Amino acid sequence: MGKDSKAKDAGGKGKGKAPAGEDSGGGKGKGKGGGKSSDLGTCTYVKARHILCEKQGKINEAYKRLEEGWLGNGDKVPPAEFAKIAAEYSECPSGKKGGDLGWFPRGKMAGPFQDVAFATPVGTTSAPFKSTHGYHIILAEGRKN
Repeated sequence: MGKDSKAKDAGGKGKGKAPAGEDSGGGKGKGKGGGKSSDLGTCTYVKARHILCEKQGKINEAYKRLEEGWLGNGDKVPPAEFAKIAAEYSECPSGKKGGDLGWFPRGKMAGPFQDVAFATPVGTTSAPFKSTHGYHIILAEGRKN
């Protein structure tokens, strides 16, 4: 991902994106669970899927599908379902793998992508945001040190 200094909201309503102080536990709901809240700021690796689109309208369309299916009800998006939407909408080569980026360390991804990936609690989906590569949505699947 390219170097950026700040994440910019791409017009999403922010459902599924949690503040940095929220924990990373699993379960149903909007990102609240039984994990340590300190994991968000101190983890070394994150496992994530993403959707990348050049145009804001296309990423908003993908996000709307996530909202209609899960986020609008306060549910988490199942990784398999996120993968289907990533395969349909993402313009990144990872889209063919359901947007799977695997595990990556701090410092590998630049700017807002890294910021959002490491701030999104496990099991939750970020709101759309912009980087130098386009517009993204991230599903955080795991954290480790």
